Amino acid sequence: MRREINVKFEFLIQSYEEDIWTEIAKHLDGKSLVMLGTTNKWFHHLIMNDSIWKFACLHDLQLPEPRHTFLNWIKLYASAFDGSHSFMFQQKEKHIDWMRIGAFFLDSPISLLAEKLDSPLKILQGEALGKTLESHGFCILNNIKTGIWIADLPLVRCPVCDHNTCDASEARGQLGMHPSQLFLGLHEAKFVGLPTSRKIYRACLGNMQTLDARHIELFLSEGYRDGSWEYQIIGSHDIKKHADVASAGIFYFKHLNDSSTSEIFNLKSWVGKPNDWQPKAMITLHAVAINTNLQENEGLHVKYQAMKAGPDGKVVSLRISQQLL
Repeated sequence: MRREINVKFEFLIQSYEEDIWTEIAKHLDGKSLVMLGTTNKWFHHLIMNDSIWKFACLHDLQLPEPRHTFLNWIKLYASAFDGSHSFMFQQKEKHIDWMRIGAFFLDSPISLLAEKLDSPLKILQGEALGKTLESHGFCILNNIKTGIWIADLPLVRCPVCDHNTCDASEARGQLGMHPSQLFLGLHEAKFVGLPTSRKIYRACLGNMQTLDARHIELFLSEGYRDGSWEYQIIGSHDIKKHADVASAGIFYFKHLNDSSTSEIFNLKSWVGKPNDWQPKAMITLHAVAINTNLQENEGLHVKYQAMKAGPDGKVVSLRISQQLL
């Protein structure tokens, strides 16, 4: 009886044209596609159509149709949603926790990296990078690989110290606390406009808050996976006074004045009250930003990093890191 039902079911689904099922599958998310593929061999064959995974990837990243063409959407989806993050491949020992923020478009090679989000950004032509960073809190890059970019918020240990012997670790040990619980403790991150949330640790002494963004194809690149592509410091400076917040943003330069991007500069709408210590993030179609309110401190060390696809390649990953002095 069961065999007869299975035969009738397979006959029923195959009586419809494959194109119809393909169109139906294009409206499913990735999890639903996987479940559909386990139904039988026919559906498994159907969902191996790469164009279906293009729609699933864009659906789950909450993005519209991109201008750029990508070669393998199945692999892109897997690398975006299999739980991978940049510290899985490099500096594993420094990683503590991470949070996916979302995805956005960089459709031009010119992008703006900023650490100040509390006022309209004044773009001054002809200034040296170091002077621009210190006086205005931003820098401009003009060799960005265009396309879909994915943003994460990782929390990592200080990259210049041995976390087993540094002062932060000693203090944590005396207090009997988890490495990320010193000072402000454990907080749940609430990300504005995003469907998911999970627990993440706020930056503290010995730890760094980092806005980490990468081109969607980065994890599929051999040069990244084998470690031959490395992050280079493109600028750094110290804020040698109390900092109310640790914030950072990456913007598609040509869309700075868009209504969606301008929402990021309306800080009251998303960063929380001054005594709210939870890290916040906001992402739009062409920009991403993070903000964490800080308790009393002596300032911040801010570092900008970029990774190129080889010595003469385009920039495929960006980081803005902030650590308490």
